[in-house]
Amino acid sequence: MTHIREHHAEKQTDGSMAGTRNAQTVPNATVEPHPLDIQWVPIDSIRIPNPRGRDKKKHQRITDSIRQVGLKKPITLRPRGDGGYDLVCGQGRLESFRQLGQTTVPAIIREMSEEDMLLMGLVENLARRTPTSMETVRQLAALRDRGYSHAQIGQKVGMAPNHVSEHLYLYDHGEEQLLAAVDAGRIPLHAAVVIARSDDDGVQAALLEALEERTLTVSELTRARKLAVMRQSFGKSRQRGRKHPQQPVTSESIVRAFRREQIRQRQALKRAELCERSLTFAVSGLRVLLRDEDFVNLLRAENLTTIPEHLAEQVKQGGPDG
Repeated sequence: MTHIREHHAEKQTDGSMAGTRNAQTVPNATVEPHPLDIQWVPIDSIRIPNPRGRDKKKHQRITDSIRQVGLKKPITLRPRGDGGYDLVCGQGRLESFRQLGQTTVPAIIREMSEEDMLLMGLVENLARRTPTSMETVRQLAALRDRGYSHAQIGQKVGMAPNHVSEHLYLYDHGEEQLLAAVDAGRIPLHAAVVIARSDDDGVQAALLEALEERTLTVSELTRARKLAVMRQSFGKSRQRGRKHPQQPVTSESIVRAFRREQIRQRQALKRAELCERSLTFAVSGLRVLLRDEDFVNLLRAENLTTIPEHLAEQVKQGGPDG
C-alpha cells in the first residue's frame, strides 16, 4: 500500500487529493502503489530544469484524465539544497495540476546527481513517445552529447541502434522538414534518411514530393536520388563538350528520368539474356562438334587450334558427354 505524507496540504474526506480547501478536487490521485513514499509538494517550490514545448491537444487530454479519474502516476523530483525541488519526470502532469487550480502535487522524492536526473528525464520522455518527432531526436542528441554510444542509447530507450543512427543523421543535417513528414506519417523514417543523403535542397524537395504523391515507391528512392544528383552534377546531356543549362529539379523530372532509366535497364537485360542464349547454343554445338574426330582433324589442318578461353571453359564444364 502506498504511503502518503502530507506536505503543506490537506486530504479530502472522500479520499481524493487537493491542494487547498478551495482548489478543484482531483479524485483518485493515490491509485497506483509505489515502492517509494509519495509526498505532497507545493507546486511553487518545483523548478523545471529542461522545459519542453507541449502539444496542446495532448496536454488537454492529460488534464481531462486527471480531472475525471485522478493522477495514476506521481511526478518525480530531486531535492535542491535551498529547500526546493527540480523536476525529473512529469512536466505534463505538473502543468495539468497547476491548470486545475492545485497548489500541491503528489511526488516521489529521489536523491540523485544532476547527471542522473537529466538522463532519467530524457529516457522516460523517449520511452513513452513515438520516436519520430524533432523533440525526440533532440533528446537522442542530448544523450549522445553526454557520451553515450548509439548502442547504449538504444538499450536505454528501447530503440534499435540503427534507428538511433538514422534519427541522429537527420538531426545532424538539420532535416526538420523530413522529420515533420515522418511525424505526420507521410513517409517512413528510412525514406527520410535516403532523401537526406542528397545535399541539394531542390533534389530533397522533389524526392519528398514524388514519394508523397506516390509517383515513386520507397524501394525506388535510392536509385532515383542518385539519378537526380547526377543530373544536377552533369546536366541532362552534353553537346560539343559543354553542359546544357541546368533546369530546376522537380518531382516530375526525377520520375521521368527514373522511368527512362528503368526502360534502359530492361532493354539491357533483354540484350544480356539474348547473348546468354546465343552463347549457350554455341557451346552446345561446339561440344557436339569437338567429339567428332573428323571435325577436329579438319580444324588442325586449317591451323585452327585455339578458341576463346571463356568459350573453352564453358565447353569443358559440359563434361565428356556434353
